[in-house]
Amino acid sequence: MYAISLGDDGAELRPLEPWRAEEFLTHMDRGREFIGQHVALPDVVTDLESSRSFLQAYAEKAAADAGRIYGIWTDGKLVGGVLFRTMDVEHGNAEAGCWLEPSAVGKGLVTRAARVIIDWAIEERGIHRVEWLVAAANEASIAVARRLGMTKDGVLRESYPYRGKRHDMEVWSVLAPEWRAGRQE
Repeated sequence: MYAISLGDDGAELRPLEPWRAEEFLTHMDRGREFIGQHVALPDVVTDLESSRSFLQAYAEKAAADAGRIYGIWTDGKLVGGVLFRTMDVEHGNAEAGCWLEPSAVGKGLVTRAARVIIDWAIEERGIHRVEWLVAAANEASIAVARRLGMTKDGVLRESYPYRGKRHDMEVWSVLAPEWRAGRQE
């Protein structure tokens, strides 16, 4: 098992694998209402079976080189995560995303974790474009996109039906040359 340090505060990034289904469900239960404000993850992970199934789907995506999921741990407790919801290595495109429970907000964890996976995708897997799709009302996630040096490409008006309402989605992205230039600054 490996972990990547996210800084001096002891936070770590680790693969989120099916054998962690119970821990993942417990984490989701702690943050269900908060996480569910903008993303459907808590609606998908509702019991141990759905938790295991969700993580297994990402294990299969990883095996097919089509996606990845990682957890963020602080003090030995799973508090959030980052992922590549989609990854098309052949065409050089990936869509990154995140979630976080309330206890971990405001510590820069998602930004630090996203930097690690984006750097890996660009430098190791040859991804050229990393996208960040975010509900227009999700100001915290938009702030992460900005901190990552992403550019707002546009708004997909009312494209996301969620909990009985249609929401605007913003598309943010960073291209490999921009990412590399930003790292050198």
